[in-house]
Amino acid sequence: MKEKFYITSPIYYPSSKLTIGNCYTTIICDTIARFKKLQGKDVFYMTGTDEHGQKVFDAAKKTGKDVKQHLDDIIADTQQLWKMLDIEYDKFIRTTDEDHVCAVKKIFNTLYEKGYIYKSTYKGLYCLPCESFWTPSQLVDGKCPDCGREVVEQEEESYFFKLSEFSDKLLALYKENPKFLLPTSRVNEMVNNFIKPGLEDLCVSRTSVKWGIPVEFDKKHTIYVWIDALSNYLTGLGYLSENDENFKKYWPADLHMVGKDIVRFHAIIWPAILMALDLPLPKQIFGHGWLLLGGDKLSKSKKTETIECTDPRILVPRYSADAVRYYLLREIPFGSDGNYSTEALLNRFNSDLCNNFGNLVSRTFSMLKKYFNLEIPAVSAYDENEKQLQSKVMSERENVQRYMDEYDVSKAIASVFDIFSEANTYIQLAQPWAVAKEENGKEKLKAIMRSLLETIRIGCELLAPFMPNSAKKVLDALGVEGKEFSDFDKFEGLQEGQKIAELSILFPRLDIAKELEELSKLV
Repeated sequence: MKEKFYITSPIYYPSSKLTIGNCYTTIICDTIARFKKLQGKDVFYMTGTDEHGQKVFDAAKKTGKDVKQHLDDIIADTQQLWKMLDIEYDKFIRTTDEDHVCAVKKIFNTLYEKGYIYKSTYKGLYCLPCESFWTPSQLVDGKCPDCGREVVEQEEESYFFKLSEFSDKLLALYKENPKFLLPTSRVNEMVNNFIKPGLEDLCVSRTSVKWGIPVEFDKKHTIYVWIDALSNYLTGLGYLSENDENFKKYWPADLHMVGKDIVRFHAIIWPAILMALDLPLPKQIFGHGWLLLGGDKLSKSKKTETIECTDPRILVPRYSADAVRYYLLREIPFGSDGNYSTEALLNRFNSDLCNNFGNLVSRTFSMLKKYFNLEIPAVSAYDENEKQLQSKVMSERENVQRYMDEYDVSKAIASVFDIFSEANTYIQLAQPWAVAKEENGKEKLKAIMRSLLETIRIGCELLAPFMPNSAKKVLDALGVEGKEFSDFDKFEGLQEGQKIAELSILFPRLDIAKELEELSKLV
């Protein structure tokens, strides 16, 4: 039986203005899910949309549409964007789904019946765009620390979750399971900024917000969006439904991948709710950094005067989904903030995708056509140079696996491209064009070409989770079907005598100045 792996990216506020910054977490999760499948695991990957709350209602009102119709139109656009970016999910959950709504009502009722929820009056500072409450000490210059907008003071009758009772349990969780929340800097933040100053009970219902899931026993209240949203990790698996087989099979989650701005919800509120429900906790929560633009978080709600193209709907058709995926996965140090610029994306395109990977495939296929009529040669023996290349490739293969086990996607994809770099260096060392002119160079030339082809094969099999379309093009041309990670640990994956297919240029070189000028007209 295959080992199970359940991974989630946070569900998104529905918006047709998603930037590549908003796509970052989803692309990371898709890559990890694909790699786990490559390792032979039974993977379930879930993402979706968070569709309740006042700002959703207000946005629909501006369009003049019914709220559900407004949401349906946007969700269709979001799903099309994920398809454009080659995102493969097993479940797309919407918090307006009937089974989710029913389960959340039951969760709220259970917490109330167990004495973890009580009614009182809430007065506090609230950020409408982020749908978050803040204490005065958490504000930055009197504004929301996440989006920098004004907060308003609100007072209303509410139900509260007894979050304050879980301080010691959360501290014990972090201590006894140091890998529960990564990177470790996030643990320090949760402990020093939230738990040690004293956790306050959490407001979990609203009377002023009508677009939400009603509290079943007190209909004038709607369930606060974060209780609603966080429960998706359970309800998407069928928790408390007639068909809970996926819940029994995949829970607890192996990995919740989230942005650092919502770590406190996932590392404090979520485990407290699960403890109150007597459910197993997720095995790990990883809070990655932000994609920054001009030093600020790149998001649909933050305005900047910097002119950059951050719209995936422009970038993907122009440069490919793989190019956008590569840039995000390679450029941003995993777990830390990273800076985005269109010029950096285009430079990566030329240097890594065109000059390194694309050039290697193009020149190798061209030489195979010239010297062996596109047939994969048989090899009787390899010399020390070929053996050294093979050793380096296998070493990088192990690095890729090690980094991916640590979810360090940036270092993992860098190791894949180190394989391509090694192959390009080997070409300069072996000089197949010179060997082809030697009187007895045929056997040596076969070893050179076979080494290059096997290196490209292994590199592309490793590349598939990161850049699925480009990797598939090359592997299809080589006549290689998809395999599991354990199957490509030797230089014997190609069929001798088989003809490979010719390929068009994978990544044509860009005129960066011209591209920047053209993009400036489209932003």
